[in-house]
Amino acid sequence: IPCSMGSLSAVACGSSDTLIARAADVCLKEKRRLIVVPRETPLSLVQIRNMAALAETGAIILPACPAFYSRPQSLDDLVNVLVGRVLDLLGVENDIYRRWKAEA
Repeated sequence: IPCSMGSLSAVACGSSDTLIARAADVCLKEKRRLIVVPRETPLSLVQIRNMAALAETGAIILPACPAFYSRPQSLDDLVNVLVGRVLDLLGVENDIYRRWKAEA
């Protein structure tokens, strides 16, 4: 975390010329969980297509976008939401952020 658009592009195109790209390629090949957290905005159409290609191969795309529904009070609160969501996707129990609950 985070994933640069260069790394995202390399993985989407199957280029494994760096250790990060190779590790991601192996995760996809072996059907292991791969969570990609792109950091850049705005997104170009090429970047969106690269994310779509990764999603089609089984990667989970989790943009590093702040979640304001938890009413963060600090920058740490914003970071904790992102980290907590990654941990949730990895199946790691945590209580570092307040999850959204539908109003009854």
